Amino acid sequence: MATITPLRPTGLAGRAATRSQQTQLLTGDALRLDGVTRAFGALRAVDDVSLSVEAGQKYAILGSNGAGKTTLFNAITGDFPPTAGRIFFFGEDITDLPPQHRIRKGLRRTYQSSLLFRELTVRDNLFLAVRGVASGRFSFRRAGAGHASSAATDDLLERARLTHIANESVANLAHGQQRQLEIGMALAGAPRMILFDEPAAGLSPAERRELVALLTSLPAHMSFVLIEHDLDIALRVVDRVTVMHNGRVLRTGSPAEIENDAQVQAIYMGSKH
Repeated sequence: MATITPLRPTGLAGRAATRSQQTQLLTGDALRLDGVTRAFGALRAVDDVSLSVEAGQKYAILGSNGAGKTTLFNAITGDFPPTAGRIFFFGEDITDLPPQHRIRKGLRRTYQSSLLFRELTVRDNLFLAVRGVASGRFSFRRAGAGHASSAATDDLLERARLTHIANESVANLAHGQQRQLEIGMALAGAPRMILFDEPAAGLSPAERRELVALLTSLPAHMSFVLIEHDLDIALRVVDRVTVMHNGRVLRTGSPAEIENDAQVQAIYMGSKH
């Protein structure tokens, strides 16, 4: 793997400001949640959450286990639609759209547990992801080497930093490489936004550095929302952070503001991070 800058460089606020300057040309909200609630019987797993993610913005949602982060993702993707509130994607109300329609509008997601074809190669997994979001995806005609889907697969291999193991079976990959592959698959079809559900879970220090390099290399115009327990990763790859607690929004601010917030430290870190 390529040499990566260590996870804890100085100048956190400066890097966040630079990323914000890069996205100033991108206007409007990519995602807006207005009072989103998801209840399971008497339990409100997500309770009246409102937030907005600008076009091109890199965003993190933090919180301890049970804070409601993954349930919120499920509401956004339509896996478990909200029981109250509205969800807007680039200005369009998608609250009642089924998940497959949200995918076609450019919303992608990764999951905590890997959803890969383990007996196929890395290249084959990426190719299937490309075909899954392409027009004519139900065609029985095999794509040749010069086909657009094959070229797109090669591009994803490079962007996910997996070209060197393109023909390796997924079953033989390290956990971190499988996470990279999931991100590569989510990039298929030029998504407008990706939701990353704890991509650093179970990664070694070296794999986490590789993940940071991959996330920071994503195009400036592409928005993403990251759920993550690892603050060293989350606070260094995003522009804006929301902290959830018991299903509700506790704090929203810049990475530097969240890192130095006394209430966040008391609840999630026990002391100053």
